[in-house]
Amino acid sequence: MEKRSYKTDRELKALKPSGKWYDVKDEQTRNLIVRVGPENSKGEFRRTFCLVTRFPGSSNPVRHAFGEYKDSGSGDLTLEQARALADEWRGKIRNGIDPREEIRQAAEANRKATQDATQEAERANQNAFGIVVEKYIKTLKGQRRGKVAEYEIRKEIIPVWKDKMVSEISRFDVKELIEAIVERAPAGAHARNVLGHIKAFFNWAIDDGDTRTGNKYGLEFSPAESVKPKKLTGEKKPRLRVLSDDELVAFWRATGRMAYPYGPLFRFLLLTGVRKDEAAEARWSEIDLAKRLWTVPPERFKSDVPHLVHLSDDAVALLEGLPRFTGKNTGDHIFSTTFGVKPSSSLGKPQERQRKHVANILKAMARRRGAPISAAADFHNHDLKRTVRTRLSSLKVPSNVAEMVAGHGKKGLERTYDQYEYADEMRDALEKWARKLREIVSPPPAPPANVTDLAIHRARERA
Repeated sequence: MEKRSYKTDRELKALKPSGKWYDVKDEQTRNLIVRVGPENSKGEFRRTFCLVTRFPGSSNPVRHAFGEYKDSGSGDLTLEQARALADEWRGKIRNGIDPREEIRQAAEANRKATQDATQEAERANQNAFGIVVEKYIKTLKGQRRGKVAEYEIRKEIIPVWKDKMVSEISRFDVKELIEAIVERAPAGAHARNVLGHIKAFFNWAIDDGDTRTGNKYGLEFSPAESVKPKKLTGEKKPRLRVLSDDELVAFWRATGRMAYPYGPLFRFLLLTGVRKDEAAEARWSEIDLAKRLWTVPPERFKSDVPHLVHLSDDAVALLEGLPRFTGKNTGDHIFSTTFGVKPSSSLGKPQERQRKHVANILKAMARRRGAPISAAADFHNHDLKRTVRTRLSSLKVPSNVAEMVAGHGKKGLERTYDQYEYADEMRDALEKWARKLREIVSPPPAPPANVTDLAIHRARERA
């Protein structure tokens, strides 16, 4: 028969399991027992300290478990600890205190403190730059330069400030980030763009975060407000780059060597004088080949209004030679590497290849002439637009028409009072430019040396 009491730790340790639970009384401490459980499949069994007594508010004694007997490092309480705890509980019960309620209240207070700390941490986390800026990026969807802004924010700003609280970002942090971009490479324009994104983000965060009780992001003012780009990136110098005739010839030949979609896209930019994003994201649904008209939607045009581009014969011929994607998993984009599903808007690497082709072609042209010419200086896609605008002036196209072809629109009183659309004039301007470009890149063959122009011959005879 199992032993029903124990006095020493040695006797407690010697207790053996039975086929069912049984209780063993502590001979030294009142109301303290050990419950011995049956043996499990691993040969293990439990010895649980319990206090059996009447708790305040109860007329019958109940059993409350303290914890497992601590033997060889496992368990909760030694015999000495269990006896001390039983004495402490009996003292509280004599004074009308229920220790179980104290434990419950302490557990509830701990749970609430943990919950409050978790909520506070979550609130703080929600105010981390990496979280808040994602909300701001969503507001860029559909904006003309939204994709470019998102790319630059993810590349330059988020990696630096991701875990920093928005309210903790200081003017010094802004200056440090921009100076790092300037020092990394002579990229004043890029650094100014990034600073512009920072200013726009904080202006949005102040407006979005304002509540009746204050700003939910903890912002009182923008840390970028007084940061002057001129001091960090230097004086902004307007680009004046215009491609020469030789460079246009080299450009046209280079793009002819580039496969779809990049070669045709670069040529389309030069024929139409539009901005890169306007052309790169063009859709067939925007093109009316019968009317020779392309309507750039407001979300991709700088002035947030539809922009009409009149297509020259050469532009129409270029478009007619491009693939049209139909069937499952295809899309409507004209210039695409994904069967029209997505536009080919990332032109960094293709443009680098294009520049190398242009430089090599210019060197070859110089060798054939026997006269050295300078290789092409670095030029951007926007320089193509500037080249078209400059060439229109050289073709005697009126300035207001050339400006509208370039997508700059009317200004001042002219915008208010002159509602004429200049459609025919813009069409004629782009046709003139297409003919001039054709003369430059594909000039007619020169007559043989022994053939004299008839008009010149008659003029000589009259003389």
